[in-house]
Amino acid sequence: MATSQQGILDLLSPYPPGWGGVLLTGAASTVAISAGAFLIGLLLGTGGALGKLSGIRPLRLLLELYTTAVRAVPELILIVGLYYAGMDGLNRLLAVLNLPAFELNGFAVAVAVLGFVQGAYMTEVLRGAILAIPVGQIEAAKAFGMGPRLRFRRIILPALLPNALPGLANLWMSVTKDSALVAVVGYQELALATRLAGASTKHYFIFFLASALIYLALTLVSNVLFNLVERRVRRGQPKLA
Repeated sequence: MATSQQGILDLLSPYPPGWGGVLLTGAASTVAISAGAFLIGLLLGTGGALGKLSGIRPLRLLLELYTTAVRAVPELILIVGLYYAGMDGLNRLLAVLNLPAFELNGFAVAVAVLGFVQGAYMTEVLRGAILAIPVGQIEAAKAFGMGPRLRFRRIILPALLPNALPGLANLWMSVTKDSALVAVVGYQELALATRLAGASTKHYFIFFLASALIYLALTLVSNVLFNLVERRVRRGQPKLA
């Protein structure tokens, strides 16, 4: 029993020949990809929500097409399509212009595609949060002469955050798992690092269990952070029983 336990500790050691360091590096890549995609999605979602509520019909139809199409197509297809088809199309264009070929970076593709997908979901989350704001508050801000930017910063943003945070938290949890899809373009994050460790040592159960615990730890830490943020933005509001 002691020998078996020592063998597991050796396999998960952060120092070679252990694979713990590889798993931790993969976990760091997962967090970096997820954070980058989440921020891009937040920017796209904010613009998309405001665009859908702007009353400009062509813009609203374009954003409706964006949110519907992106939510309908699996992220895996989008990642593979952008990386392989997109890179091929870009290099063909560069060849026509007599420019050297270009190779897309797996990390950049992962962040861009996942951020693009997150933007579609965040558009609907933020749009719903804005619609939940009492119309009287916005009308009062207009009556006081607040412009669109000041109105958004002073009235809309503080009021939408409490309503949007639960949905945004769910999207963050989702993107941390969706980041595993970038393994198809050869970029090493936690899921790919786990498969490499298992294939090299044949101890699949140990490494997949370790990977699951790391994902669980990321989720628990994320829950704590989102709860702190939600408590901050809901200060002054009555607590629900």
